Amino acid sequence: MRTMFTNGSIYTLDENNPQVETIIVENGRILDLGTHRDMMLQWGRPGTKIVDLQGKMATPGLVDSHLHLSGVALKFLELDLTGVKSKREMLDKIREKANTLLPGEWLLGGGWDENQFEDGTIPTLEELDQIAPHCPVFLGRICCHAFLVNSKTFEMSGFDPSSTIPPGGTVVLDPVTRKPTGLLLESASNLITRHIPERSYDELKHALKQAMELALRKGLTSVHTDDLRYLGGLDQTYRMYRELIEEEQIGLSCNLLIDSTYVKALNERGMYAGYGNHRLRIGAVKIFADGALGRRTALLSEPYHDAPDQFGEAIHDQETLYEIIRETREYSMPVAVHTIGDQALENVLQILDQFPSVAYRDRLIHVQILREDLIHRLVHPSRIADIQPRFVVGDFPWVIERLGKERMLNSYLWKTMISSGVMCAGGSDAPVEPIDPLLGIHAAVTRRAPWESHQGWNEKEKLSMLDAVKLFTRGGALATNEEHEKGTITRGKWADVTVYSKDLFSMEDPDELLDTEIEMTITEGDIRYQR
Repeated sequence: MRTMFTNGSIYTLDENNPQVETIIVENGRILDLGTHRDMMLQWGRPGTKIVDLQGKMATPGLVDSHLHLSGVALKFLELDLTGVKSKREMLDKIREKANTLLPGEWLLGGGWDENQFEDGTIPTLEELDQIAPHCPVFLGRICCHAFLVNSKTFEMSGFDPSSTIPPGGTVVLDPVTRKPTGLLLESASNLITRHIPERSYDELKHALKQAMELALRKGLTSVHTDDLRYLGGLDQTYRMYRELIEEEQIGLSCNLLIDSTYVKALNERGMYAGYGNHRLRIGAVKIFADGALGRRTALLSEPYHDAPDQFGEAIHDQETLYEIIRETREYSMPVAVHTIGDQALENVLQILDQFPSVAYRDRLIHVQILREDLIHRLVHPSRIADIQPRFVVGDFPWVIERLGKERMLNSYLWKTMISSGVMCAGGSDAPVEPIDPLLGIHAAVTRRAPWESHQGWNEKEKLSMLDAVKLFTRGGALATNEEHEKGTITRGKWADVTVYSKDLFSMEDPDELLDTEIEMTITEGDIRYQR
């Protein structure tokens, strides 16, 4: 079937042919493109299906370069604390959920962010015990680097003061009593997660399907997703995606990041970076080098401004990190490393510099705090920065206290990175931030929350609308070395297209993005979502 998408304002992001009215699709790929008149003369004959875009704007399909579809899926199954504005509201929601559970049944959830609370304080172990004494509680912070538990959780997981804490993790103790406060940081959560009953395959798969359908409604045609730790490991995760994409024909292309603990298993199954097809493909090896700014676990080269005795935490010592990366290179795999602090980034680059590049680009995820010398080291044909513009909404203004005003000038440097030649891709880190890419584009252009009216945090780092859209299109293709297959509307590439209710490039006020709807999401020439 040949399809003509016509009567649109189609921005191709291909400098050779930047704007057209019509594209012709055949066998999932772009066969031709041009003016409505020329394409009708050439292809407007019986057998060609014609789709009228009614003058709407279209771009290459939007790509989220870093998220956790599993986390989005779990929101359909667990207590969602996103947007809670106070400790009291959080406790009320937990109590309400606990009252629906039987004794011993786990109360799972996440999304809380004390930096958005009126008083900035989080529930204590005692408060959680009071409202949910009969069920174990495990609630992840919005960053997924801190967790709250109650006494029942410790009891059911067998934790006691003599328990060995996993490297890179902390069980936070009361400074006076030296008893657990109920707050766990980083890998200390492993003490608990291994005791949480596994959800059924069908339950997880159904929730994942809902998350994929949500992504399509938001205009996404491709995502790069990190899920193995949450969907039951390598085999089950891959099976779930294969069934949804290949058998149930959910039209979302997915690139799967592989947790470093599964590298050997991946090799044993004959799988590798690039394994699969354009719909479902194995990606880079995911590694954590540090934590997050919210609980001061991101690793800095200088101490935190509001805690002069703290530098953050390395998830692995340098020798262990070297061995993990060496093993990935042994299998010719690229890495995708979580690096928020500048010292974490430096530690990773010191190791990467010792190994030759592989066929796919290495990915540095988040890269929020930088120094000039590190920016230059990121300018490399086999390295790309996965940045999350929407973090300015979740992080400001409290992050200024964490880092201090002087160091803030070297943080969230999107424009500086791009102008310096660093390849960048845009993502959401959903469910940490909303899966909606238009909100990410809005944050990149305004550097403020939708409800704020100032000129933006460090406004000189604002991106143009064009550069912001490129982050979520061309950038996403570069991250997985698919720039010859997607990222622009070009003859021969996959016909992945996003159609909008408004023209993003003619907006006088970027806040118009907040009222912009996704009209249509097209993958391989098939309409997967239509408003």
